[in-house]
Amino acid sequence: MPRFASHVLGSLLAAFAIAACARSDATPAAQTASAGVVAARAGGGMAGKLTDSVSTAADRGRIRGAESAPVWLVEVSDFQCPYCKQWHDQSFAIIDREYVQTGKVRLAYLNYPLSSMHKNARAAAEAAMCASVQNRFWALHESLFEAQSRWSEADNPIPTFDSLAVAAGVSAPAWRQCMSSHATAPLIDADRDRTASAGVRSTPTFFVGDRLLAGAYPVDSFRVVIDAALAKARGGK
Repeated sequence: MPRFASHVLGSLLAAFAIAACARSDATPAAQTASAGVVAARAGGGMAGKLTDSVSTAADRGRIRGAESAPVWLVEVSDFQCPYCKQWHDQSFAIIDREYVQTGKVRLAYLNYPLSSMHKNARAAAEAAMCASVQNRFWALHESLFEAQSRWSEADNPIPTFDSLAVAAGVSAPAWRQCMSSHATAPLIDADRDRTASAGVRSTPTFFVGDRLLAGAYPVDSFRVVIDAALAKARGGK
């Protein structure tokens, strides 16, 4: 599996060679974009030009944290990517507790399913976004990573997604209708297009302030970058 280091992040981050899931045709990113730029393309949300009710609801459900938070953290991920699961298992809860729940950071999840490598990644993204329509994204997000080994190589992952979604608190009929109609597919496609244009070539990738991190960096590295972004947002240097 190819390994990718982040873009210019100082001596601490430069010391790591970080594992990531990459497209088979991936080349090193030629550009970077800040989390704020990615968010601004959606007017403060993530749905881009999509304004239908399903996309709007799904977009709202996959953003967490105070609207007044000075720093965006945008997670670009693939539910079937083992390195995305690694970051989730090791770092997500800590970042959420220390920065999101304290009002310092606003967190959003963007989909980048690597379907050529991960046969069920696209369906998992649709499952999560259909849950997001009902404001149950984060509950299913947790369950999809936790149960990744149960569905990642399944010939038909939908029954597993169904049981996980129901356990996450969705209205089953509405979720199933969303899935069968592929109602959130345009939003997932928009996620891929927007993040690719912003320099994403692998998962997980993160935009933190004006930094791009490609790979499952340890939580201490995120603390360094987030704290620097917070200091800059507050007028520091």
